[in-house]
Amino acid sequence: MIEVLPAHRPEDLKIIFSIREEVFVKEQNVRAEDEYDEFETTSRHFLALSDGTPCGTARWRTTSYGVKLERFAVLKDYRGKGVGHALVKTVLDDVFSQQPEPIESIYLNAQVSAMPLYARFGFKAVGPMFEECGIQHYKMVLPPSAFPA
Repeated sequence: MIEVLPAHRPEDLKIIFSIREEVFVKEQNVRAEDEYDEFETTSRHFLALSDGTPCGTARWRTTSYGVKLERFAVLKDYRGKGVGHALVKTVLDDVFSQQPEPIESIYLNAQVSAMPLYARFGFKAVGPMFEECGIQHYKMVLPPSAFPA
């Protein structure tokens, strides 16, 4: 069973950072100083559990352009088992439940390999492909028509 929970406690963030370290820094060779940023304390973080075992994470934050979803990471042994889908669904549900004002935009910078996951939720690629931390990405935006009524 996959469960995705908001992370509030310092021990949750330690687990989240260890998952991101494994996926981004070790597996994808992202420099640690590029992985962690000034938004760690102001973002809403989520931790995915598979039968109680931590296996994935994501966060969202408000920017001057709208709501940005980011730092989606699933440990290698749990990929293809619905963890990423559960993370995207939970994060989007949380965004819509937390926003008292109309949301201008929901967007993310998707690694090319993850684009099909986000497309299943209605995200559309906009603009040219770009490189971030040595990895090819596209900006993807969720059209307002995909927002809940």
